[in-house]
Amino acid sequence: MTRATQRDLVAEYFAGFRAGDHERILATLTDDVEWVIHGHRTTRGRAEFDGEIENPAFTGSPRLDVERVHEDGPVVVVTGEGRGVTVEHGPFRFAFNDLFTFRDGLIARVDSYVVPLGAAGS
Repeated sequence: MTRATQRDLVAEYFAGFRAGDHERILATLTDDVEWVIHGHRTTRGRAEFDGEIENPAFTGSPRLDVERVHEDGPVVVVTGEGRGVTVEHGPFRFAFNDLFTFRDGLIARVDSYVVPLGAAGS
């Protein structure tokens, strides 16, 4: 069996988020993973990361449309757009840029930049 590439692991990570599949996502991460959602929060370790997969401020799984993927050494950068639903405000759209840093074949850090684009119907 061939070892998954960094791009394969990032694709698996996104597939896990689309399905709300915690184990699928967590299998791509190091134990000490750090997730920095710039301007919002930082989580450290798989347990904290797991708590953000289905944040109680949101309902359902997000729609995540990957537009571009760039890989350079231990880093994979993904840009795209998504849709989600917040408990308080309902449907919304957003643009995202996620920078994945790898260590020993797993994702060790995720830097997420999220830009609101308005209501889902706009």
